Amino acid sequence: MPQYSVTYLECSVCTKIFPAGVAHNLCDCGGPLLVRYNLDQVKESWSRDIPASAPNSMWRYAPVLPVASTANIVSLGEGMTPLLTTSRTGKRIGANHLMVKDEGLNPTGSFKARGLSCAVSMCVELGLRRLAIPSAGNAASALAAYAAAAGVEANIFMPQDVPQSNFIECKAYGANVTLVDGLISDCGRIVGERKAAEGWFEISTLKEPYRIEGKKTMGYEVAEQLGWELPDVIFYPTGGGVGMIGMWKAFAEMEAMGWIGSKRPKMIAVQAEGCQPVVRALQEGAEVSRFWEDASTVSAGLRVPKPLGDRLTLRAVRESGGTAIAVSDRDTIEAGIRFASEEGMFAAPEGAACIAAAERLIAEGFLKADDRIVIYNTGSGLKYLEAYSTRFPRDAEGETGKLGGLITPR
Repeated sequence: MPQYSVTYLECSVCTKIFPAGVAHNLCDCGGPLLVRYNLDQVKESWSRDIPASAPNSMWRYAPVLPVASTANIVSLGEGMTPLLTTSRTGKRIGANHLMVKDEGLNPTGSFKARGLSCAVSMCVELGLRRLAIPSAGNAASALAAYAAAAGVEANIFMPQDVPQSNFIECKAYGANVTLVDGLISDCGRIVGERKAAEGWFEISTLKEPYRIEGKKTMGYEVAEQLGWELPDVIFYPTGGGVGMIGMWKAFAEMEAMGWIGSKRPKMIAVQAEGCQPVVRALQEGAEVSRFWEDASTVSAGLRVPKPLGDRLTLRAVRESGGTAIAVSDRDTIEAGIRFASEEGMFAAPEGAACIAAAERLIAEGFLKADDRIVIYNTGSGLKYLEAYSTRFPRDAEGETGKLGGLITPR
């Protein structure tokens, strides 16, 4: 399969151009950089029929990914996750065409594998060998795994109350892990303060341009899996928002290559009641969000008080005719448990919040029963056992459920 290198990088705020083949973080104005390709050249030798015979991973879309040499690709088999019809849940909430794209089946159990596969591959290509990341959990696990696979150094900063699975994963992969008494924003500040002295390349959300490229493959995949027609609605858990931003970018690229038309899904940004800066910004008519004080939620990936990509997320929501909605922790956990019992899929709280959000928006009439709805479950519920254990406590008597109980051998 032919590969095409990046043509240039462009600031998403001021449109300043940056050269390819050089390590970059943010623009001088503070805006995130976006990767641009020569799509006219790409479509001359690559069509939408070709990916079907390519590797069964996100790298089937290599011509619109930034790695120039296949020798530099660091892959653990990420991408091409299943798009599953969830008819029982759909019937209950009034959605006749409800589907879930299960990103929990990615390496390290979340969609973060896509972004970090691409970013670490580009670090290898650019000769960057000391990486640092602030993370709410799953991005740290993914960086640790891909850094281990690439043989490069990973320096990870996470809140001290990060899910245990993420902490253990990172340590097992050999990463240097620091737990911080604070939020992901505090972790990001520490990385920013220390990176120059330590010689780290910062690989934070949208502070480098390549994680978004890996995540945009979720947009290519859903189009391919639906016969190159986009759904009517996409629900996406929005912490940093990079997945939504990436898909919105993918849709534009596909249209430029003639793979799809101009129709777009309504993009629904789902946040937690305890941390909803994007929801508030949409309600206020603002272009960017304000820092959400005292952020708190069981959905670790949604505990992002001030996403760097808020401008791009809000743009996608508004241009698509979508909306942003916040869900309580209680409703999130209940939705996740009910969804598991109905469909046999154990969703991360972030994905479960989307189920609850869909039920509300259908009941309110914002969505129609016949809309084709795709919900992105961004991770496996197995990585959030602490969150779900609040619903299933094991007390001294061994009580575990309706018929449960602890049997003590005589």
